[in-house]
Amino acid sequence: MPDLPHDFLSRPIAHRGYHDAGAGIIENSRAAFDAAIAHGFGIELDLQLSKDGEAMVFHDYALKRLTGQVGAVQMFDAADLSKMTLSGSDEYIPTFAEILTRVKGRVPLLVELKDQDGALGPNIGRLERRVAELLSDYHGEVALMSFNPHTVIELRRQSPDITRGLTTEDYTTGDHLIPQARKVELTAIPDFAAAGAAFISHDWHSLDSDPVKNIRAQGGHVLCWTIKSAEDEGIARKLADNVTFEGYNPDASA
Repeated sequence: MPDLPHDFLSRPIAHRGYHDAGAGIIENSRAAFDAAIAHGFGIELDLQLSKDGEAMVFHDYALKRLTGQVGAVQMFDAADLSKMTLSGSDEYIPTFAEILTRVKGRVPLLVELKDQDGALGPNIGRLERRVAELLSDYHGEVALMSFNPHTVIELRRQSPDITRGLTTEDYTTGDHLIPQARKVELTAIPDFAAAGAAFISHDWHSLDSDPVKNIRAQGGHVLCWTIKSAEDEGIARKLADNVTFEGYNPDASA
């Protein structure tokens, strides 16, 4: 099991890049990633699969909030997605391949593969294989994670030498379109060992939960999401090894 590199623990990680919509720097955009690099922050980003099998950097299932377009990412080919303007900017949805070329290993990348099953189940595979292909010759620190344990287990098969983790939370308190029994199951983080995971990235509001404590007892690292103020960062750092942040500058706050 590859351990989490020190670079993921030494500097705060910018959630979807170091973005500022008011300044025209949109989440998961080239500008947001450039800004994170300029400040020496690690980058967290999200991947979804296009209709034709390309890994696209985009968070939401639906395109509406960030592009004004109707439909879901997986309904469009990569060429069409790459022409969609991110609202409030002159940028377009990037491919993961483009961002890898742009970052060039200058800062660590914490990459979340979004659920392709719809219910955090076993209907996965295409995105995981494409990510493995793209990272096969990338030179830089990368850690892969997903809310879907099946995805992380598949990544263990596809990219055994790349650090893996689980994105986690207390599902029982959230509004998720998955069965209640599955919520309870996932909240216990039962797949950490099967995934060969080195870390979790957990909702900071429940860092003091028993499942998180159990991960620590197993020797796992604990990252957290998403910190939005220096005050909250101070609280989270008492229980987490590092933070994923947005909406403020951790360096200025420090």
